[in-house]
Amino acid sequence: MNDSPGASNWIKLIILGLIWGSSFMAVTIALEGLGPVSIAAARITLGAVALLIIISVIGIRLPSLQDRVGRQVWLCALGMGFFSNALPFSLLSWGQTYVASGFAGVCMAVVPLFVLPLAHFMVPGERMTLRRTLGFTIGFGGVLTLIGLKAFASAGSDFESLARLACLAAALCYAIGSIITRLCPSVNMLSLSAAALSCGAVMIVPTALWQEGLPSLPEGRSLMAVLYLGLVPTALAQVMLVQVARSAGPSFLSTVNYQVPVWSVFFGALLLNETLPPQLFAALVLILGGLLLSRAPVHRQRP
Repeated sequence: MNDSPGASNWIKLIILGLIWGSSFMAVTIALEGLGPVSIAAARITLGAVALLIIISVIGIRLPSLQDRVGRQVWLCALGMGFFSNALPFSLLSWGQTYVASGFAGVCMAVVPLFVLPLAHFMVPGERMTLRRTLGFTIGFGGVLTLIGLKAFASAGSDFESLARLACLAAALCYAIGSIITRLCPSVNMLSLSAAALSCGAVMIVPTALWQEGLPSLPEGRSLMAVLYLGLVPTALAQVMLVQVARSAGPSFLSTVNYQVPVWSVFFGALLLNETLPPQLFAALVLILGGLLLSRAPVHRQRP
């Protein structure tokens, strides 16, 4: 694994941060017409259908089940659909019903800290170095600076402790999902993304129907928010996620979670007229500094 991810992956990482940062605002709007689990099911299903149509039009097939490698790919797609989509979406949807949204944001920033030890043991070339660990720690400190200690204030709900565990479990799910993505056998990126979302849809749709019943079709901006969530933060982001995880590694991909709280604050200020916190720029310096330190190329002297 090359220690330097390259300019292309850096650009994709920033775009993913923008996309996922905007999804918090879109979910808030979508909740005006649908329940939280139904939103998760709708966005995963819509994303799966969109990618299935795309690969059908351009002549790409889903992984084959007739050979050993194809079955391994489908097994990875099943793991990606479960750990990167169905389970964390459900955990976060339920958890954010009982805890402050800031706490959920901090939990997403914990993803790189989960990935670091997992990748160290499971992914070749993803060794845990002192420089990388220090960079992750600085970046996480930036997220804590941005969110503030008020994120951990009690919301006063009966299920708060379980909800906090659910948010942390969702972060662990994303970490596991990125490891599975990296370890998947070589296969077309669009095909793998479509397979993963299809698996996720098969798992979460029955859960949503069981939990919230058959929903009514949302209207107005709630419908637009659901369409956006399915096509951009789910379908498009899934393809980009697969590309970055497989070319630059899960540790690099996980650093996107340091950006998401920053972009969500920017979008809130720009589109919802929320006040920018005074610590925003200090947090941004820490986050970007941690990213650069953890991913800076190592210059080795020639023997």
